[in-house]
Amino acid sequence: MGLRFPGSWRFQPPADGQYIYSAIPPEAVLEFVDIIDRISGQGDRWEMLEHFKTHFGIDSRSSNEGWAESDLRHAMTLGSNTAPLFIERFFNACQEIQAQGLFAPDASGINVVLAKHNIGYEIRPPDLLPRDLTTIAIPVKVEAPTMAEQAKSTIEASLARSEVLLLEGRGREAVQEVVWLLETVSTALRGVETESGKIEGKYFNTIIRDLRNKRPGTTLDQILNWVTTMHGYLSSPTGGGVRHGMDLSSNVAIDPQQARLFCNLTRSYIQFFLAEHQSLLSAGVTGQR
Repeated sequence: MGLRFPGSWRFQPPADGQYIYSAIPPEAVLEFVDIIDRISGQGDRWEMLEHFKTHFGIDSRSSNEGWAESDLRHAMTLGSNTAPLFIERFFNACQEIQAQGLFAPDASGINVVLAKHNIGYEIRPPDLLPRDLTTIAIPVKVEAPTMAEQAKSTIEASLARSEVLLLEGRGREAVQEVVWLLETVSTALRGVETESGKIEGKYFNTIIRDLRNKRPGTTLDQILNWVTTMHGYLSSPTGGGVRHGMDLSSNVAIDPQQARLFCNLTRSYIQFFLAEHQSLLSAGVTGQR
């Protein structure tokens, strides 16, 4: 039960910008009240109002149906001051009604109302996500049997940490996390044999350079060129500024959309290195790709 989102949102939601993040607008509250009224037509209206009252923080029973409706409106208006909590409470109440075999809006139905009122959240059970970060993260499979369990745990924990940072609006830190992971994963290629000899580099740049030198003119060569270009940009103080500090005079900033893009690009390269590592170890050497 409940939605997953950063705990800090329960006290201080993200600031409003292109979308409304802080509070549920009054007109949206009225629409949610109307939805409850329509839901209540499936049974005892008073009991349905009491059900939603409980989720919005009123445990005492109203003296009659009219007061139950008035008390619920008051509770929802007060609860609208913190948008994530309001959405979670309404979603949870609807989930319990569905469990009783009755109709209530699911995540997609609630999302329609949120989008209609420019409210900046989208429910993707079990998560509540900000709308400007709802691009799905590129999945990274860490299933190679040759990858030690400790290494798998490190990779999975770092990927999860990056997603949390994105949800908290800390884009630069999220990118830093996956860039660190990219550099870490690349070290798995150290000492691996290719058809052109062993990879001798010890650090990211030397490992990539060594691998490129052993595969000139191949697709792999081009992919590694893209990796090093992105890595160099993100490392530069006048570029992404996530590794060697930021040049304050250049006013570099990574906005949420850029952070998601860089995270997904880096995740794809991490997946590539994991697959390349597995291919080299399983087949001994790889052919031209």
